[in-house]
Amino acid sequence: MRFQQITAASKILSSHLPRMRRPNASRQVSSVASALKNSPIFRTKGLIGGKWVEAYDHHTLQVNNPANGELITEIPFMGTLETNDAISAASEAFKSWSKLTAAERSKYLRNWYDLIMAHKEELGQIITLEQGKPLKEALGEVNYGASFIEFFAEEAKRVYGDIIPTPLGDRRLLVLKQPVGVVGAVTPWNFPLAMITRKVGPALACGCTVVVKPSELTPLTALAAAELALQAGIPPGVLNVVMGNAPKIGDALLASPQVRKITFTGSTAVGKKLMAGAADTVKRVSLELGGNAPCIVFDDADLDVAVKGALAAKFRNSGQTCVCANRIIVQEGIYEKFAEAFSKAVQNLQVGDGFAEGVTQGPLINESAVQKVESFLQDALSKGAKVILGGKRHSLGMTFYEPTIVTGVGCDMLLASEEVFGPVAPLLRFKTEEEAIQIANNTKAGLAAYLFTKNVQRTWRVSEALEYGLVGVNEGIISTEVAPFGGIKQSGLGREGSKYGLDEYLEVKYVCLGDMNRT
Repeated sequence: MRFQQITAASKILSSHLPRMRRPNASRQVSSVASALKNSPIFRTKGLIGGKWVEAYDHHTLQVNNPANGELITEIPFMGTLETNDAISAASEAFKSWSKLTAAERSKYLRNWYDLIMAHKEELGQIITLEQGKPLKEALGEVNYGASFIEFFAEEAKRVYGDIIPTPLGDRRLLVLKQPVGVVGAVTPWNFPLAMITRKVGPALACGCTVVVKPSELTPLTALAAAELALQAGIPPGVLNVVMGNAPKIGDALLASPQVRKITFTGSTAVGKKLMAGAADTVKRVSLELGGNAPCIVFDDADLDVAVKGALAAKFRNSGQTCVCANRIIVQEGIYEKFAEAFSKAVQNLQVGDGFAEGVTQGPLINESAVQKVESFLQDALSKGAKVILGGKRHSLGMTFYEPTIVTGVGCDMLLASEEVFGPVAPLLRFKTEEEAIQIANNTKAGLAAYLFTKNVQRTWRVSEALEYGLVGVNEGIISTEVAPFGGIKQSGLGREGSKYGLDEYLEVKYVCLGDMNRT
């Protein structure tokens, strides 16, 4: 399954739909929240060694709905002691989990997948409640997140070794692939289910055990997924969840010699700290970090395809994804037509509570996120850029922000040089293919890139020239469980998803068998 695509404006809304349904949405949110709290998958404690536990000092942290600021629940504010116990539980569980056959681990993962899909509606509601994205989009994330568990349930049985032709007749040379060990997985708030399953799925398939630290902003999805893992029969200690004091939890994962790998999705700044911290115990590290995705629209692009693709690439999750188009780079021959058509499409995006009918844009995650968007926009305006749509907080209040388009953007502006992580689309102009490639590659990031053209030769030239781990051609939604996901340069190390994602959790062992000619 794939993320739900954002379609063209005419398909998103009918003209009679009202802009705001706040009172009805509020009642619906209260009703959903009340029902979820009675659900068997709604958990509010950490998971260590198969047991649901409070913080040892009983400190708690509030989880709030970003759409209205209301308290959803409180979770344990865990730290060093709880993390060390989770590591010990994972280490003990590894002894038996790693010895299971691949077929046995595959069955457990398949059971987990089936339960996730059986509870799709509840999981989607939890995601919308704590993260804010529209329910339709949240349900799309459940499909996408579950697809990694299904895929790696199947790939668990395809971890192959090798036999190497020997230079000496009395020897046999074997290559084995074995699980790395205990994995520390640190995940973000923008995809609270999929970013966990994309890590835990391959880890468990390979025979590793995991300690997950979800974002403190969106822990409830992780806990619900963990509850379903227990229901699926996955043994105690194989999957553990701790949350609370992020620095202390991170330091404990880094310091422990029992943790053999760190996998992280989040900001480049935090990724660098984890990479440095992993050096003391020489842990394996895979990092999926920030992006600065270019979206290049050539003169020969199909205008409708380009608008639809750019809309999806930019405004999914209100611009809060690492692969969102951060710079829309348009060739001068089509610039004006694209700007006009794109503006009309963006105008019809409906902002509101994710539970309201027809909403395609939820709130930003918190006040800091809004302030970042405002500072980036102010920097652009001070340097000559112009807002042609949006450009301010939405009348709904809270952390809602108007979908925004900015023209006259230059490469010296923050909007073009750093990741805005919000619903702001900067339009840059270029003349030649060479200039477009130069602008696109002029960044420290290298995660995702997009281009729109009908020229097959150009498709190959530009795709090969772009310094990015992912390239979408005439398509704005490119993530899938069957393809490798990851960046180059300062966007990270390693790959997630696909058969290549298994390699991140495996050690390669060479075995030399001597004296093989003796009878």
